[in-house]
Amino acid sequence: MDQLEPTLLVIPLLAVLAPLLARSLSQWVRVPIVVFELVLGIIAGPAVLGWAQPSYFADALSEFGLAMLFFVAGSEIEFSAFRGRTGRRAVFGWLISLTAGVGLAWVLFPGEVAIVVGIALCSTALGTILPILRDAGELRTPFGKAMGAIGAVGEFGPLIAISLFLGGRDPGFETIVLAIFGVVSGLAIWLALRMPRGAMHRVVNGTLHTSGQFAIRVVFLILSALVALSIVLDLDMLLGAFAAGIVWRLLMRDADESDRTAVESKVEAVAFGFLVPVFFIYTGVTFDLSALTTNPILLLAVPVVLIVLLLVRGLASMLAAPPGSSRRDRIAVAFLGATALPIIVAVTAIGVDEDILTSAHASVLIGAGMLSVLLFPLIAMTLRGERSARVAAPLEDDLA
Repeated sequence: MDQLEPTLLVIPLLAVLAPLLARSLSQWVRVPIVVFELVLGIIAGPAVLGWAQPSYFADALSEFGLAMLFFVAGSEIEFSAFRGRTGRRAVFGWLISLTAGVGLAWVLFPGEVAIVVGIALCSTALGTILPILRDAGELRTPFGKAMGAIGAVGEFGPLIAISLFLGGRDPGFETIVLAIFGVVSGLAIWLALRMPRGAMHRVVNGTLHTSGQFAIRVVFLILSALVALSIVLDLDMLLGAFAAGIVWRLLMRDADESDRTAVESKVEAVAFGFLVPVFFIYTGVTFDLSALTTNPILLLAVPVVLIVLLLVRGLASMLAAPPGSSRRDRIAVAFLGATALPIIVAVTAIGVDEDILTSAHASVLIGAGMLSVLLFPLIAMTLRGERSARVAAPLEDDLA
């Protein structure tokens, strides 16, 4: 309890400080808020000042934050982006990344270590780049839609790979388990498509500004149900969280625009105002900085892994760049596509728990993921330039 109480105070304090620092520097350089959350967590954690310590309760809140991050990512998916050229190239690019990542890692670390590293290298932090694209007014542009497809495949694909190859069971049996999850999730999606909208939307509208908050309660019911299903089937819980976001989006697709906007605002308030910052700050608190600072070789490995991440994931992501993109925009796609952290945190945690990775090796991968979040979006949005959805010239997606 002595460790818990200061941590519960420090994390909210850092969560308030992070956007203030980001805002104060925005006139010179645009740095994502998550960077400040990670860095502040490291500074306040046991590696530096020791103000915040790992605790069971904070760890549980962090898990909720990670689940909420993937829920929001699932709910933000534009299904139209998967049709035609963009969708095919996003999937093909991810398969190239997975093959290259596992193959490259296998040369150095044959066995399960290569699978863990390969999955980490082929991920894209959709939940991290979406707020950046939203703040820049890029979500509805062809560039933003392409990044949505790349990011969705770069998060959903690794979740499938984790469930297939890191569950400690035979891949054939894991495929059956995944099929069961797919059937149940498909049934939930079918129900979401078939459910009568009128009565539900009336309840949503009638409780938007009351203590009932029906919509938010339904969000947590769907999220809890599919996460619980993932856990029961011994799959990664993030698979359930991602699927829950998709189900919720389909449920709300025919809602009144003002109601949908109000509900989305409330969900984002819970996610980015509370739970998601806890995840990023606590990731910084638990980051094993001493493993890097006491071993110069591991410390030098972090920028090397960062470059490998850009080569393995970034170059393949360029395949799904919108038609007619300039060279600068294609390079921006590469940097955003290689932005990774949540999947890296998840897959390395599994690797450490199953004694596949050491905490030092996990720190190298997480450190590279942190640097990707710090540097890659900044470089990408600088290359992209200050554009907004109102002025961006639309580019027609080739549906052939």
